Amino acid sequence: MNDRLVFHIDVNSAFLSWEAAKRVGAGEADLRMIPSCIGGDPTKRTGIVVAKSIPAKKYGITTGEPMSMALRKCPNLVCVPPDFKLYTRCSHAFKAICREYTPAMESFSIDEVFLDMTGMGLIYPDPVATAHEIKDRIREELGFTVNVGIGRNKLCAKMASDFEKPDRVHTLFPEEIPQKMWGLPVNDLFTCGKSSAQRLISAGIKTIGELAQADVVLLRQLLGVKSGNHLHRFANGFDDSPVQEIPDEAKGYSAETTVEEDLVTLEQINRLLLAQADVVAARMRAEEARCQCVAVSYRTIDWKNKSHQRKLTDATDVTEVIYETAKALMQEGWNREPLRLVGLAVTDIDRDGFEQMSFLDNGRREKLKKLDLAIDSIRGKYGNASVQRASTIDTQRQVGRKHKAQLEEPD
Repeated sequence: MNDRLVFHIDVNSAFLSWEAAKRVGAGEADLRMIPSCIGGDPTKRTGIVVAKSIPAKKYGITTGEPMSMALRKCPNLVCVPPDFKLYTRCSHAFKAICREYTPAMESFSIDEVFLDMTGMGLIYPDPVATAHEIKDRIREELGFTVNVGIGRNKLCAKMASDFEKPDRVHTLFPEEIPQKMWGLPVNDLFTCGKSSAQRLISAGIKTIGELAQADVVLLRQLLGVKSGNHLHRFANGFDDSPVQEIPDEAKGYSAETTVEEDLVTLEQINRLLLAQADVVAARMRAEEARCQCVAVSYRTIDWKNKSHQRKLTDATDVTEVIYETAKALMQEGWNREPLRLVGLAVTDIDRDGFEQMSFLDNGRREKLKKLDLAIDSIRGKYGNASVQRASTIDTQRQVGRKHKAQLEEPD
């Protein structure tokens, strides 16, 4: 569709910008102009850099690194704790301005939106001027800056918004792709993960342009059929995904915990897995979903990530079944290295309402389902803390929780 037009609007270093705008409004120093970051308690292992200023970046500080390491790089670093209520207010405010320009807006994350501007030419005949208007309104009315990318699809709009920052408007139309996108490193391509990038680079494919011109058969061999086809299309600027006003149903559910002290025994790990199974199973039941695959992931003290998964014979939303599977996976895969993070995820979600019954478990699964529903009912009436499984009672005293979706922010 040649006349399709999409904007991608991305808040520049959102968490730090929102905190800075609040402080500037109160007459305080602008965090964006000094070495500063948003992050957790630097005295705790779970304290990480969530967002950093451009001056902090010059010291080599990176998003996701421990706060203690960031302070070693820059002892004068100004560290501010996260304020999620503030972030929610600022997110709603900038999205409200964006929503004024089109009825089709997709919230991509707390600090990003896609706007489908297709067919809006009579109202906004100059897309670049309209993008500048949106950008300037957000800066003047809310006190923080955004980048706006313009393209014929979501991919190109997203790539364009990641060009030079902050407070910029960039286009990436089909005729501009060779000049503006193909010279970039292959790992800069949207959705090209670290593992895929390493495989491509090892095969001599170092830029997006080289990926675009690579033999698709070779890419399928390197990355698998689905990923090979997908990244080849993206490298050539092809993307037909719609701007979705209503988000897709969850494709999976997960929970992840970073601990204050190393996990060194299966007993410690299993307590966390039970608490996590309790959380993800309850979320599935609330949305009338069941999973057909359970996975565990864990991070060693030297920051190596590992995972292990298993398909289930029958889809389930039973806490005990998920927990027992996760426990078995951990026992099989863990080699007794001390761990700093443990996660549990369920995928291959089934929502068709059909459940395969078994006559071999003597009604055990039905009893477990009734127990789960009873716990859900009590928690729904009196709160999540009103009833806990015995094995998880001291879990909170041992761990520091980090909700990944809330704390991680792209540069």
